Amino acid sequence: MEIRKINEKDRYIYLEMVKEFYDSEAVLHSVNSKNFEITFNTLISSNIYAEGYIIEENEDIFGYCLLSKTYSQEVGGMVCLVEELYIKEECRSKGIGTKVFEFLKERFKDYKRIRLEVEVNNKRAITLYNSIGFNELKYIQMVIDDIKWLNKIKKTDKLSMNIFEKEILCLIQ
Repeated sequence: MEIRKINEKDRYIYLEMVKEFYDSEAVLHSVNSKNFEITFNTLISSNIYAEGYIIEENEDIFGYCLLSKTYSQEVGGMVCLVEELYIKEECRSKGIGTKVFEFLKERFKDYKRIRLEVEVNNKRAITLYNSIGFNELKYIQMVIDDIKWLNKIKKTDKLSMNIFEKEILCLIQ
């Protein structure tokens, strides 16, 4: 089995698998399909923030893995976030997921943490993640998808802003 960097020739199969992933029960909400193409283009153009891998053997595609990279003060170093691990249905329960994580542990051996999210009802995935050493974090994930509210800061009196608000204003201008 080979786990290799995604490349331009993978566009069609990657987009097909991403659609399957986002149509599955492993995902809690829909995603704008335009984001799939944007992500693919990002993976092809740079690996600064994200990396994508194709999982295959003898040119048979088994799935893909999408990663993002960030710094965490909590662990004092870099963190690899497994954004998506998709293994085709007919390829599951054959040890492929375990091999992907062996690859990731080696590829990101200088990182302080590998982290992932899993839908609470995805028992098969949770069993895999527990078996290879992942521990549950007791966090509630919260997001803001539309950050236009930050623009309101621009309209406030800059003299009455606290230091944090001024720093945010600097970042978005």
